[in-house]
Amino acid sequence: MTSEAAARPGDIALVEPARQQVIALASDLLGRLPAEDVPVSLRPFARFAPAKRRRLGAAVLAAVLDADDGFRGKVAEAVEQTSQELVAAVREGRTTPAADPVDIAVVAYLTRPDGWADAVAQANARWNADRGATAAAGDETARLRAELVELRAQGRGEKARLRDAVARAGEETQAELATLRQGLRDRTRELRAAERERDAARAAGADLEAGLAKERTAHEAELRRLRGRIAETERLAEAARRGARVERDVDDSRLWLLVDTLVQAANGVRRELSLPAPTARPADAVASAGVDGGGRRANDPAALDRLLALPNVHVVIDGYNVTKTGYGELSLADQRTRLVGSVAPIAAQSGAEITVVFDGGNKPPVQPSAPRGIRVLFSAADEIADDLIRRLVAGEPAGRPVVVVTSDQQVVRDTARDGAWSVPSVVFLTRLA
Repeated sequence: MTSEAAARPGDIALVEPARQQVIALASDLLGRLPAEDVPVSLRPFARFAPAKRRRLGAAVLAAVLDADDGFRGKVAEAVEQTSQELVAAVREGRTTPAADPVDIAVVAYLTRPDGWADAVAQANARWNADRGATAAAGDETARLRAELVELRAQGRGEKARLRDAVARAGEETQAELATLRQGLRDRTRELRAAERERDAARAAGADLEAGLAKERTAHEAELRRLRGRIAETERLAEAARRGARVERDVDDSRLWLLVDTLVQAANGVRRELSLPAPTARPADAVASAGVDGGGRRANDPAALDRLLALPNVHVVIDGYNVTKTGYGELSLADQRTRLVGSVAPIAAQSGAEITVVFDGGNKPPVQPSAPRGIRVLFSAADEIADDLIRRLVAGEPAGRPVVVVTSDQQVVRDTARDGAWSVPSVVFLTRLA
């Protein structure tokens, strides 16, 4: 069994100076520890003054140091903070000839490294060896004590001098303190004045907010009033619109009655006069205009304009015959678009009914957008555009002026039998230009 294993706190005897030093260290630490860290048995002594604590609590402190590893560890930490090199040497087992054996014993007892019991024993042995030399130093001690008495006497004089200096410093401090107090009072007055100004500003701000709230309330009320007026105006406008519609309906009704009355009056006049059906049509008025060998054909733009001036005239255009004569180099879609767009001014100027006919084939193309007054037709899959033109002319009532624009002579001859006028494609293109 090693010495560390055999050694127990009760088996280790510290020399008296080492014991007193350990108790003093523990007493000083006890006064600094928080209340919750103080061992229960030492709490009654924690409130004592340091000297009284060491005198009355020495036995309890020694017992707690032996038994309470936590408290002893805190004392060891305090020692380590002031004697780091000595603590390190003791823990490492190095020799410390220059160190006081009492200090070595204290450090070994508190930190308890491996072999601490041997270290305490060796320190005790050194102290006992040094104790014999102490007697030889007694005379020197007496001499030193005499010098100490003399120095104490000198110290008492110095103490009186220091007391006077302290008194003078106290008076100066009191004067400076009075000055500081006066400055504090001045700053306090300034602070209170600033607080009053702050309170006044807050009050002004509150008044301003109240004014703004009042203005906001008035604004909202005015806004509601204006909205009500707008709603009332809208109601009145709607009523006016309804009244205008009613008046317009009444006017339309009156106009219808007037026109119906005129129509009935005209029918009555016709019955009274017993007029026979006219033998001549308005188209007969242009029988001599631009005729070629007595046929019903317009061979120049002027003659075409006279035909377009006839009332309720219907112009049927052989689409591809005209476009291939004028701009056959374009694609069929571009031809259709250009022709329909070129015819729009004629329809707008003359008011004539215009129908443009194209070959449709098995799948007629999409019709180009046609302006107002222009009709675009495609022939069916089993029919060509010439046949569709013949049917259009044949379907017109007798006497209505019909103009067929084409250079196809077979179409010209067939439609002429139904009383249609013909215009060559070149003449029509000249008119468009």
